[in-house]
Amino acid sequence: MITNIWHTVYPILIAILFFELIIIIHEGGHFIAARLMGIKVNEFSIGMGPKLIQFQRGETKYSLRLILFGGYCAMEGESEESEDERSFAKKKVLQRIFVVSAGALMNLILGFVIAAILVSSQELVGTATVARFEKTAVSNAALQVGDTIKTIDGMRVYSATDVSTGFSRSKDDTLEMTVLRNGEEKKLSVKFNMEESEGHRFIHMDFWLLGEEKTVANVLKTSALDWMSYARTVFLSVHDMITGRYGFSDMSGPVGAVNIVSKAVKSNSFAALRIMALLTINVGLFNLFPIPALDGWRLFLLIFEGIFRKKIPDKWEWAINAAGLAVLLAFMSVITFSDISKLFK
Repeated sequence: MITNIWHTVYPILIAILFFELIIIIHEGGHFIAARLMGIKVNEFSIGMGPKLIQFQRGETKYSLRLILFGGYCAMEGESEESEDERSFAKKKVLQRIFVVSAGALMNLILGFVIAAILVSSQELVGTATVARFEKTAVSNAALQVGDTIKTIDGMRVYSATDVSTGFSRSKDDTLEMTVLRNGEEKKLSVKFNMEESEGHRFIHMDFWLLGEEKTVANVLKTSALDWMSYARTVFLSVHDMITGRYGFSDMSGPVGAVNIVSKAVKSNSFAALRIMALLTINVGLFNLFPIPALDGWRLFLLIFEGIFRKKIPDKWEWAINAAGLAVLLAFMSVITFSDISKLFK
């Protein structure tokens, strides 16, 4: 009984710790950048809600709070008036831009580190070249061993991860592919068998991709290409939501994401790390979007200030941020309710 409970609980705990690590890395980026720029940091908090532990070192309070799903780096003069020369507002525009963007930058760096760990942990480095087919393969009617996949349904392919992304985005059982064969590019319509899992139909990839012996050069190159593939997935997801390819029911918030990560943890550590890489890159890029209440909006205002040498009135900035935060919280509440409903279903 206890073993069964632990088997259910531990993947959820690991998923929550994954998310908290992403947040700590983000807020840690702001903290390090602030210290480098000589900005006073009043408090650095891990978690939200009631304080469990707090201590002070130098001028900064460090706290651990009850709810391990959040955190913050509170800088002097960041959201209030301050005459302190070391306040955020007193620093030059470029210094403030560096501090505001540092959180997202750290998330993107973490994504690359995880990608590098995944690539270097494999026996071989994956490529986009067909190595062999399954015995029951149907795609070999068009594809051949040695074909290097260059595009899938118009999407450029740079790595093995891009091949997986291209397959996952297919709407039917036929992919329009461009391959490099004997030094020449060929356009192919490749038919595959379909499979179904948890109510979703997807293409069964019936061939293996060629692996190369690891070198420092190809590990770094493939890690960078995989990082780019994860980043592109974020933009493709936004595009798909705007164009209506995916509806509201397909979105997931924190609860849904924890559920996905916990399932991946049960499956294997590589699957969990891939999702974590995608999530931290998603957090980094999404935070740079110019949406009120996010770092991207503050960056937009700082760039405006740097170009035009003036700030928008504080009351307008506060009102826009408050409205953006309210909309964001309302949206997250609805998504969270949807996630919980899916769990009960």
